[in-house]
Amino acid sequence: MGRLFGTDGIRGVVNAGLDAELAYKVGLAAAQVLSEEKKDGRPLFTIGKDTRISCDLLKGALIGGLCSAGADVLDLGTIPTPAVAWVTLDEKADAGIVISASHNPFEHNGIKIFNGQGFKLSDELEEKIEDIILNGTNKVPRKTHGEIGRVHYVAPKASEDYIDHLVSTVDSDLAGLRILVDCANGAASATAARLFDRFSDLHTDVINADPDGVNINAGCGSTHLEGLAAMVQAGGYDLGVAFDGDADRCLLVSERGETIDGDQIMAVCGRWLQEQGKLTGGTVVATVMSNIGLHRFVRENGMQVVCTDVGDRNVLECMVANGYRLGGEQSGHMIFLEHATTGDGELTALQFLSLLHSAGVPASRLVADCRQYPQVLVNVAVTDNAQKRSIMASEALRAAVAEQETVLGENGRVLVRPSGTEALIRVMVEAQSEETAQTSAELLANVIKRL
Repeated sequence: MGRLFGTDGIRGVVNAGLDAELAYKVGLAAAQVLSEEKKDGRPLFTIGKDTRISCDLLKGALIGGLCSAGADVLDLGTIPTPAVAWVTLDEKADAGIVISASHNPFEHNGIKIFNGQGFKLSDELEEKIEDIILNGTNKVPRKTHGEIGRVHYVAPKASEDYIDHLVSTVDSDLAGLRILVDCANGAASATAARLFDRFSDLHTDVINADPDGVNINAGCGSTHLEGLAAMVQAGGYDLGVAFDGDADRCLLVSERGETIDGDQIMAVCGRWLQEQGKLTGGTVVATVMSNIGLHRFVRENGMQVVCTDVGDRNVLECMVANGYRLGGEQSGHMIFLEHATTGDGELTALQFLSLLHSAGVPASRLVADCRQYPQVLVNVAVTDNAQKRSIMASEALRAAVAEQETVLGENGRVLVRPSGTEALIRVMVEAQSEETAQTSAELLANVIKRL
C-alpha cells in the first residue's frame, strides 16, 4: 500500500497528521482521478460520516476539494459506512467517501473511498490519488463559473432507502424477540432504532445512541461489551447487539451475557445458508486469526473454510474472486455478499435475528456447537522490517513451531506472523486450555527473542 492509504483508507489523529488541508487535497485528487476514469461528464460522489467532533471539519474540506475540481456531491450526513457503499451503488455515483475511524477513540478519524460498485478503491486508483496529493495538487485545474461542483443534501432519503434495503433482506417478522442494541454513540445512532422499529412485533431497546462528538466508542459498543452483557442478563433480553463507531461491525451477547463473536456468527449463519442451498461452494471465508473452533464446526457440518491474511479487504477480495457469499473476521466484520459489498453490522444483526427467530432456541444454544478454544496472543518487539524478515526465515523458529504443533496436535493451532503496521512479531496459540496455550506462546516468544 501507499504512504497515505493503509489497509482501510487514510487514518490519523485530527490536526496531528490528518487535517483539513490534507482532506482538501484528497477531494481535489479524487475528483481529478475519477474525472479521468469517467471521461465524460462530471463525477458524482456520495459522502457520509460518523459522529466524531472532527467529521464536519474534514467533510467541509473534502467537499471543498471535490467541488473545486468540478465534482458534484451527495451529502448523506451521519450514516453507517456500509450505507455509504450501498447508496453509492444505488445512486449510480462514481465513488463514495466515508469519514470515520471505526472503533478507534474520538480524536482519531479517517477517510475511506469506495468505487462506483460499492467496493473499496483498488490499489492502483489509491496510488494515483496519493501521487497527486503528495506531488501534484497544484496541477489539478480549479473549475470556475458553471463548472464548479454542487452539493445536494439527501441525508433523510438516503438513510430511509438504506433501511428499506436492509429490511428487504429478511422475510421474518422477528415477532416475540426482545433485543437490546448498543449504538456505540456512533453512526448507528442515526439508523438502528428506525431499522428495528420497522419490525413492529420485535421489542427493541436502544442504548448509547446520544452522540456528543467525543463519546463515540467510549466504554460502549462492540469494543466494550461488559455493560451490554450485564443489562441483557438483568433485563431478560434474548440478544444484545453491539455496533462499532461506523456500524460496519457487529458483535452479539447471548441471553446469558456471553459474547458471540464473528467466528460464531459466521459459523451458524454459514450452516443456515448451507441448509438453504445458498452457501456457494459450501465455503465461508475467514482470516488466519479465526479460532480453531470455527474450523472444527465448519468441518463437522460439511462445509469448508478458506483463510486469508488479516483484514476485511483480503476477505472480500477472496470472496469476489471465487464467488463466495459469506466471510468475515472474529471482530464482527461480516460480509454477506448477496446483500452488501462491504462489512455491515446492521445487516449482520438482522441475519442473525432472522436465524434466531427461525431456530426457536436461545442464542446460547444456537452457537453452542461452535466452541471457542482459548487463544493467547504474545507480541515480541523487533527493531525493523529487516529483523522481521530474518526471524521469519529462521530455521530455528520453523523447528520450534513444528514442535509445538506436534505437542498440540488436532486440539491446538500455532500462528506466528509479522505485524503489518508495527515493529512486532505476533505469536498466537490456541489450545484446549488457556494454560497450555500460554505456555506454548511464551516458549515460542522466547525463541524469537533469542534470534
